[in-house]
Parts: sequence; C-alpha cells; structure tokens
Amino acid sequence: MSSTASAKNGTWRNWGGNVVARPAREVTPASVDELAEAVRRAAEDGLKVKAVGTGHSFTSIAATDGVLIRPQLLTGIRKVDRDNMTVTVEAGTPLKRLNLALAREGLSLTNMGDIMEQTVSGATSTGTHGTGRESASIAAQIKGLELVTADGSVLVCSEKENPEVFAAARIGLGALGVVTALTFAVEPVFLLTAREEPMPFDKVLAEFDELWAENEHFELYWFPHTGSTNTKRNNRSAGPAKPVSRVAGWIEDEFLSNGVFQVAQWVGRAAPGTVPAIARLSSRALSARTYTDIPYKVFTSPRRVRFVEMEYAVPREAVTETLRELKTMVERSGLRISFPIEVRTAPADDITLSTASGRDSAYIAVHMVRGTPYQGYFTAAERIFTAHEGRPHWGKVHTRDAEYFAGVYPRFGEFTALRDRLDPDRLFQNDYLRRVLGT
Repeated sequence: MSSTASAKNGTWRNWGGNVVARPAREVTPASVDELAEAVRRAAEDGLKVKAVGTGHSFTSIAATDGVLIRPQLLTGIRKVDRDNMTVTVEAGTPLKRLNLALAREGLSLTNMGDIMEQTVSGATSTGTHGTGRESASIAAQIKGLELVTADGSVLVCSEKENPEVFAAARIGLGALGVVTALTFAVEPVFLLTAREEPMPFDKVLAEFDELWAENEHFELYWFPHTGSTNTKRNNRSAGPAKPVSRVAGWIEDEFLSNGVFQVAQWVGRAAPGTVPAIARLSSRALSARTYTDIPYKVFTSPRRVRFVEMEYAVPREAVTETLRELKTMVERSGLRISFPIEVRTAPADDITLSTASGRDSAYIAVHMVRGTPYQGYFTAAERIFTAHEGRPHWGKVHTRDAEYFAGVYPRFGEFTALRDRLDPDRLFQNDYLRRVLGT
C-alpha cells in the first residue's frame, strides 16, 4: 500500500486505516468539464458526491456510498503570475509536487504543515496548518479558487469575485462543491534556520509566551510520562544554507524518528508497562541540532509510522493551562501513552470555519499508533479541550456536532446559510457533514 489511501475491490480506506467506505462508483475526471459532468450525472442518478485526496483525514469527511471523485489527473501548475506573486494549481496536485515545482521556479509558500503527502485541495479543505506567529494555515494563503457546485456550474471565487463564497470555501469541508483549482500567494524562496533542542516541560510552559513572541515558527513535542519536551524554532535566515547531512538526516529523521520509534511503538503495544521507560529513552534520543535550508525541507518531515490523531485549537492564552491539565490527566489515568503530544500556534484568520477563525490559536495534537485502542485517551483529552472552547481539526478524530460548533464558531450560521444556497439538495452530504453541519 502506498503512502496514500487505498482502494481494493470497490472498498476505499483512509491512510490511518480507521475509515472504510464502499462507493457505488469511482470517477477520475481528466478535466474540469468531465468533473462537472460527473457531478451532474450523480445528481440525475440520485447519488451523493465526494471528492477524496490522499485519505490523510482521520474523520470520515471523504467517505461516501455514492460517487467518489478522485482528482489524480487534475494535477500540475496552471499559471505562475510573477506580477501578483501567485501560483494557480489543479486541485489534485500533491503538496510535495507543488513544493518541488515552486522551488524550481525560485518560489515558496510562506508557511506549511509538517507533512506534504496530501493534495492541495484536501489539505486546505480540512484546514491543514503548520505553526506560525504571523503566518497562518495553508488555506489562509489562498488568493482565489475554482469550485464545481451542485448544479454542475463552475464558480470562480476571490476577495473580489463571489467574496462570500471565498470566505467559506477556502476551508469548505467538501460541503460547498468540488474544488478544481487553487491560487496561492507565493514569495521568492527563502532560507529558514531550524533550531531543535530538548527543554524541560515546566520551563517551556513558564516561557511559552516569550518562545512564541521571539520566533516566527515555534513548536514543541512533549513526551507523556516524562518532564521532557523537544522544541523546534524556525526563523528566516540570511544564510548560507547548511542542510542536515545525509547521514545525520538519516539517523535523526529515518532511524530515530521513524525506525526506532516504530520499534518502540511495537514494544509498547506488546508490553504497555514499558511505555514510560521507552518515553524517557525517546525523549533523550533526539539531541539538539541546527540547520538551514529552503522552507519545505525545514517545515516538513517524513511520517512512516501510521497513527490515529485528535487535534484541537484552543485560544492561545489557554495553551499552558490546557497542557498542565493534560499532564495531570495522563498521570492519574493509568493510560500508557507512547506518542509525543505536538503543540503549534496560528494567528487569527478570517476564514469562516477555520480553527483559527477570529482568534489567535494554539493547537494540541494527541496521537496513538494505528491499531491501538485510542478511545479512552482521546475521550479524556477531548473533555479537557472542549472545556476551553476548543475547535477540533476537521480532518482529525473528534465527537463534536453542529450544536457544539454553533457555540464555538461565531460565523457558523453564515457557513450553513451559504451551503443551503449552493447545495440545497445536499448532493455533497455524507454522515460526517450531517453530524458537524446539521441537517
């Protein structure tokens, strides 16, 4: 099985292996016209429609028993506009290919997430983000988009054209139509210096505000059952480039972060009592290092250990309190958590259902290795997150519904009203959207 989701004998599975769907038919359109035709035909046949990327969502956001649209033929760069510093790409383009193509053009996105397997449309539609003091999610870098709506028409949106659709469709959850192309703001390629170093949990929490304020991109990984974190600061640099050497990169990123980590997960599954000791070893295995490279080589890293994840955005000022509560919960629960907890930040943005919509946010992500029972841990974590009016990542495990979202998103009604207008017959509906957006 490849790094993406798989389909065998009519069954579709996501990357995390926790979602299965059996679509009535699959369509791989080679053009926007073919996609629009597939949407019209589905409506005539009384079938629902879902576009799916690489299946990196842990929710059933892309699952359907109707028509599954696969965008792998809708890939590549349509246009590089150096006057306006934008790049327009087809919706099925993997972020990996976009990053490589931009680098060849001497360009880069301003910020990105930590993996680049997803398609541009899948990543933006679910609100994929990295970490940043001023620079926001991938969707916040969108300057225009093209959407096939429920009646098969093609809608072009930007701040000037169909602005109310643009406000919502940048993170549209697949509920407003099928995205066919995206226009991103880009800038001349630049260098980032990454500084990774271990830091005690209590010290990070005590200094969190300074660490956030002093760095363009700050994130940390806390190893449960330990008082240790690994921190990462990425800041723009005048150079020169000093990439991680191939050998050091293999040792740190492949052997320790993926190989040894995978073995640690297996041991932890077989003998849960060993997890705290393994966590202490893991937290010490990663030593401090500094390197300088172009953005996508600093922001992203390979993830070969398959996992299931829950992530919530809490108000940034609540992050240290939330982390303390998580630590207390883990210590009292008897749970054995072998996966580090990841913490990132984002500035407020103006996208209707962005997890950072209208508020400076901190993201806290909890993971369990694929195949281990995660419900107990995730339920306990979710209780803490929701007490802080947390907003779950649309593509990661959560149990929230429309009633909850109406309370934590001031513009929730704006999104559902737009959906009523663009998709009155709910052609793009599935069980997940029924739950999170209501009927």
